[in-house]
Amino acid sequence: MAAVTIVFRIPASAAERVGFAYSPSMEAVLSLHVLVEPKHHPVQHGWVRAMRGLSPALKREIDVFAFAFRAYFPEFFFPSPAGDLLGFADELGRLRAIDPALVRLEFAIPLIGPQAGGGEARDPAMLEEPAVRRRLRERAAAQGDEALAELLLDDPGALLERFLGLLERYWEDAFASEWERIEPDLAAGVAEAGRQIEEHGLYALLRGLWPEVRSDPEAGRFWLERPHDHEVEIGPEDRLVLAPSAYVWPHVRVNCDAPWPLGLVFPASSIVREARPRIPPAALVGVLRALADDTRLRALRLIAERPRSTQELAPLVGITEAALSKHLRVLAEAGLLERRREGYYVLYRLVPEQVAAAAPSLSAFLVRESPRQTDSLSAE
Repeated sequence: MAAVTIVFRIPASAAERVGFAYSPSMEAVLSLHVLVEPKHHPVQHGWVRAMRGLSPALKREIDVFAFAFRAYFPEFFFPSPAGDLLGFADELGRLRAIDPALVRLEFAIPLIGPQAGGGEARDPAMLEEPAVRRRLRERAAAQGDEALAELLLDDPGALLERFLGLLERYWEDAFASEWERIEPDLAAGVAEAGRQIEEHGLYALLRGLWPEVRSDPEAGRFWLERPHDHEVEIGPEDRLVLAPSAYVWPHVRVNCDAPWPLGLVFPASSIVREARPRIPPAALVGVLRALADDTRLRALRLIAERPRSTQELAPLVGITEAALSKHLRVLAEAGLLERRREGYYVLYRLVPEQVAAAAPSLSAFLVRESPRQTDSLSAE
């Protein structure tokens, strides 16, 4: 585990400490991140192209506030795991009631770093120190809008109102219709995640967020590598909100700091399927051949549990080490396994993205490919 991480501790059996939510205002802000960092979000390039028609005034305001959502994410947008799912107007009402001192803190962090809040305590009083205020003024002014710097220091409530005004215009001009399109997918993502937890447990869902989220179910913890060292115990009275998103991919957003909800924003299942890489037809033949063997399938299932050596696998599969090595070589050549040496032993590890890509790649080939391409596959 990396030295700088956010660690959550929650027992594998404590699924009742998890709640689900999704949020129109949070999704709108995540989509603004996509607009200012489009190269990280190839799946959403259609949205980026469509937003070229936004008014110049709205584009300028998005640029002014880009510091707030380019690399950071204002944590007051994390939805609560309790209560009703709010509409956009009701969420704006909730946001307008936030303590202005906390608003200033959330806008300060992306400008001068986590030290703006004084570490885990997130103390807004830190922003009253003369040296911090001077640095904050310089950084805010460097965004190209002197008025923003003044509001941040002296009237954070007005700054929030200006930001929410940007969101309202963006919603009216573009995102309201997009929300109508994606909300059913987010609801389906909640239902699918809930079923996965019910059938296979909380950590089965978390494993699906690898490599952004890493987990150790036996130790009852999961963690994310972030420039913020923090360990959070999710106790019986706490709730972790899991929020599917259409616009967070390929990232995962996390909050571990009070007073905002403990939360994890993860890509909705429909977006994960859309983003999953497709195996080229010629390579797909090798994958299907590798899988079309009972011995190799049994070995693959055992390796999926944890990395294993040939010496460990052979008696479990019921064949000699020499025979198993040939099978493992086929699986590795198909990209389904990776090898690494640990001392005397060579361990085989599953490549989950290649396994996950097999079914959609076959489906895409059968449904969408041209007759000429079909002929080229059958000739292999």
